[in-house]
Amino acid sequence: MTKVLVIGANGSVGRHVVASLVEGGHGVRALVRNRAGSALPAGVEVVEGDLTAPESLTAALDGGVDGGVDGVYLMWPGIPVQPRVVELIAEHAERVVYLSTDVPDLADDEPAVIFHQEIERLIRHSGPAWTFVRAIDFAGNALGWADQVRTGVVRWPYGRARRSLVHERDIADVAVRALTEDGHDGRKYLVTGPESLAHAELVRIIGEELGTEVRWEELAPEAAREQLTAAWGNAAFVESRLRAWESFTREPERVTDTVEQVLGRPARSFRSWVREHADDFR
Repeated sequence: MTKVLVIGANGSVGRHVVASLVEGGHGVRALVRNRAGSALPAGVEVVEGDLTAPESLTAALDGGVDGGVDGVYLMWPGIPVQPRVVELIAEHAERVVYLSTDVPDLADDEPAVIFHQEIERLIRHSGPAWTFVRAIDFAGNALGWADQVRTGVVRWPYGRARRSLVHERDIADVAVRALTEDGHDGRKYLVTGPESLAHAELVRIIGEELGTEVRWEELAPEAAREQLTAAWGNAAFVESRLRAWESFTREPERVTDTVEQVLGRPARSFRSWVREHADDFR
């Protein structure tokens, strides 16, 4: 049995990591900012801590009810990088699995473009065995269309952009396998859905699973830029998303067989994700 500290236990992937570890009979310690606001399975040891205050992790890594932990699942929530967090993990754990994204490797002297690259580099040089689970955009991002789905029309740019959205449970299952089995050290797993589907096709599938017609209406990039900047508050991020979606109209987002290679079964489909979350769209 492995004892794992799950950092990001309430997240869309982390909660599945917790559930899968519990089902496998492994010990789970969950790091949360607020114990009162957490709803975790019975048997999970909950410890308060905050990545912005690295020393608050010491008790979670080395204390708790049953002493230290063997491995750490790390999700970084987009706050400024804290190298001390990685140092503490290295001091107390033998293995770390980091939830990253589809980023290129960097040499030690190259500047990081996004925080995932910087954290990956810190982990690579920290000492413990490591695995990076580089996930394509989550299927759960489709919930951003929920309000429009309820009206019967989704207005969004680049309806022909082909995406390989991945089910969050598949990401979690790959992470858990890397945390609890040998043979995954130093691996960089790009995890995707099983196929690339156009934005408009994703919307059609949502409608089919809800038993109602949901139409796609193309939104001009200029209008999308204005609306999304107002909604998300980050013009640079909006611009990067628009560029990516436009590129997927010419070259579909990558599809890998990582889930099947690691887990021995096919990746879950977007349609299966919609079935599980149908009530969230109603």
